Amino acid sequence: MIRLYDNGVYLLNGAEIVEDTGNAQVPLSKEEAAKNTMAYGILSAHNTSGNMENLQIKFDKLTSHDITFVGIIQTARASGLRKFPIPYVLTNCHNSLCAVGGTINEDDHMFGLTCAKKYGGVYVPPHQAVIHQYAREMLAGGGKMILGSDSHTRYGALGTMAMGEGGPELVKQLLNKTYDIKMPGVIAIYLDGEPAKGVGPQDVALAIIGAVFKNGYVNNKVMEFVGPGVGKLSADFRIGVDVMTTETTCLSSIWTTDEKIEEFYEIHGRKDDYSELAPGACTYYDGCVYVNLSEIRPMIAMPFHPSNVYTIDELNANLKDILHDVEQKAFVSLDGAVEYSLQDKIRDGKLYVEQGIIAGCAGGGFENICAAADIIRGHNIGSDAFTFSVYPASMPIYMELVKNGAVADLMEAGTVVKTAFCGPCFGAGDTPANNALSIRHTTRNFPNREGSKLQSGQISSVALMDARSIAATAANKGYLTPATALDVEYKGQKYHFDSRIYANRVFDSHGKADETAEIQFGPNIKDWPEMSPLPENLIVKVVSEIHDPVTTTDELIPSGETSSYRSNPLGLAEFALSRKDPAYVGRAKEVQKAQKAIEAGTCPLDALEELRPVMAEIQKVYPEAGKGNIGVGSTIFAVKPGDGSAREQAASCQKVLGGWANIANEYATKRYRSNLINWGMLPFITEADHEHLPFRNGDYLFIPGVRSAVSEKADTIKAYVVGDGLKEMELKLGDLTDAERQIILDGCLINYYKAE
Repeated sequence: MIRLYDNGVYLLNGAEIVEDTGNAQVPLSKEEAAKNTMAYGILSAHNTSGNMENLQIKFDKLTSHDITFVGIIQTARASGLRKFPIPYVLTNCHNSLCAVGGTINEDDHMFGLTCAKKYGGVYVPPHQAVIHQYAREMLAGGGKMILGSDSHTRYGALGTMAMGEGGPELVKQLLNKTYDIKMPGVIAIYLDGEPAKGVGPQDVALAIIGAVFKNGYVNNKVMEFVGPGVGKLSADFRIGVDVMTTETTCLSSIWTTDEKIEEFYEIHGRKDDYSELAPGACTYYDGCVYVNLSEIRPMIAMPFHPSNVYTIDELNANLKDILHDVEQKAFVSLDGAVEYSLQDKIRDGKLYVEQGIIAGCAGGGFENICAAADIIRGHNIGSDAFTFSVYPASMPIYMELVKNGAVADLMEAGTVVKTAFCGPCFGAGDTPANNALSIRHTTRNFPNREGSKLQSGQISSVALMDARSIAATAANKGYLTPATALDVEYKGQKYHFDSRIYANRVFDSHGKADETAEIQFGPNIKDWPEMSPLPENLIVKVVSEIHDPVTTTDELIPSGETSSYRSNPLGLAEFALSRKDPAYVGRAKEVQKAQKAIEAGTCPLDALEELRPVMAEIQKVYPEAGKGNIGVGSTIFAVKPGDGSAREQAASCQKVLGGWANIANEYATKRYRSNLINWGMLPFITEADHEHLPFRNGDYLFIPGVRSAVSEKADTIKAYVVGDGLKEMELKLGDLTDAERQIILDGCLINYYKAE
């Protein structure tokens, strides 16, 4: 079904794979053939450095949603923003409900609308479209690049290289700066064959994620989709696979394009934005994932990660064993905070689920929902616990589904059809009952992603599936059923896009800023607090220690219930690590008292008594430390933090609570490491095994000369665990650009731009 090549490969004429075993007979050198990838061509066209090894990218367009755009614009305003220099689209698809926190959410929306007027942007009101569907319909273009403040910013199927990053990276673009990265590796995703009837894009995506996530095969690389199988897939199908590439931890994606993608642009009234893309006649890739589409069967990603995949047939045939394995893995993710079992989901030898949802940027596409309607037509979901909700990804899609009868078929069967909303994907909509199991065609199934709260003793689970098999399960009244088990006549209805919906509701400044427009602030929209530059010497206390194999951004700062506070840095920080380590905030604040005393010009030892013996030990070896040259703060250790969302708040919440650093064995994604750097935090790496660390939670670490080390581009930094004496250890910083080093020295991106 899927094969990962051990070596790089040459792709000849877009069809023949030749593995690079050292004696490949090909017409070009590896170096020349590597320039023939689609990714290289697009990156080269957007690189301003003149050096393809060290890229400085300027994007064509930007996009954000209402959980991120307030913080981004506030940061940019504090850094000197006068006008959006490129098209910037502000969508409202996360805090759409305006149902939590009084007026907070709608205040954020009005902030976005007035900023779009003042700075020359585009504002998409709530319920009109989820961020990525609007981008597909209105922003994407062949050979273009889009940067979004949402991790699932992926439009590669349409010929657009798109990247999801934390807010500070968008701030840089708004201030006419660049996105700086080393030239990424490029991996061929070679599609062959054709999907079986009933197999959908989520099935293909989950199969690929299951094959590549754990071994990091595509980590921080570009996935380039090629091969004869691409042409067998519709535009919607390709989009559905493409959006899920984020869950592999790749950097971006790009696909070959053809007449089906040209038709997509033509349907949306933008035929001129189409561009034919294909690799060169001889192209070198750093690796290859061979995917036989014909062999893929309906898949399910069990809790609590998109890579925890099985075929549905395999799960149904081995229910007790697989559910037991899922439960054992869950004990690690849930830290034993609640009792967790799935065994009660087995009824008469079948798996019963309480909820089915098709939604968002992954599931809410036209073809997915049409297929679901075809499957459930003539059936009903019954009157037991099972519920079924469908969220079309945009109002134009919704209108067409109304016109062609799909909505009527769904509703007659007992389905609730709702407006465009990302809530079920991040825990703010359709929260199931305690201990319930939900199957969803959305993007993630991390712990609590469905909205439950461990700290309140509540837990439910999400499994990811394709819309077709979710509809088949709904037709079977909640008993897990692959779509391939049903004999269904798929109508294959054609999509017609009605541009009047957006023309009537979306505010588009057409790039014209109105300096006279006043920004509308709500009482919960707060400025960032002042942040100090990096001191010469640093004392940090380890205030949380996480030994999970991977720590998601959801665990660093929860989604869902926190969304109403995303415009209030200090208010949001109260939720930091609340699902993983509820004591973290209190510990971090206690240590922060010392730094606040330093900034106020008073004695930090008076503010934090436990610091006295620590300082005494340090000064035995470093007598000059503490005389106007020291900072005090907190740090956390995690094995591999930062998988998942691009949200910058995973780092900024630590920063406003006095965090100076993270220590990790590795970082799950580039975007989380970038978020740390942009908030002035040191992204330390320790090579010590996580089970045998030289420090523990509650220990103080002293890092002498850290400012000089960063300034002088030192890779390895000497640090000490402070106890009865100083115990030496090593920390590494990894690659940092000159700008990144200066951001850390200045204390954060805002300070960096103020200094400029």
